[in-house]
Amino acid sequence: MFACKWRQNIQESLLMERLNTKLYLQNCYIMKENERLRKKAQLLNQENQALLSELKQKLAKSTASSNSNTNIPDLNATPPAPSGSSKQ
Repeated sequence: MFACKWRQNIQESLLMERLNTKLYLQNCYIMKENERLRKKAQLLNQENQALLSELKQKLAKSTASSNSNTNIPDLNATPPAPSGSSKQ
């Protein structure tokens, strides 16, 4: 009886050890993938900022050369409320 219980405890311990190892490896993979994606997002953000800066410079030159008052809307801003709208 005692030997049977002891054997069962050993088997459960081995199962838990295997599961723990598997979860540890999955966690390592997830952390590595998270770091890779974080770096990629950082690079994309830098590229986006550079392109936005380039666009603003081109627009400033074009506005200065044509003396027009064209404004580029901020796509991150909330849209203005409609003016003069009438309810029917």
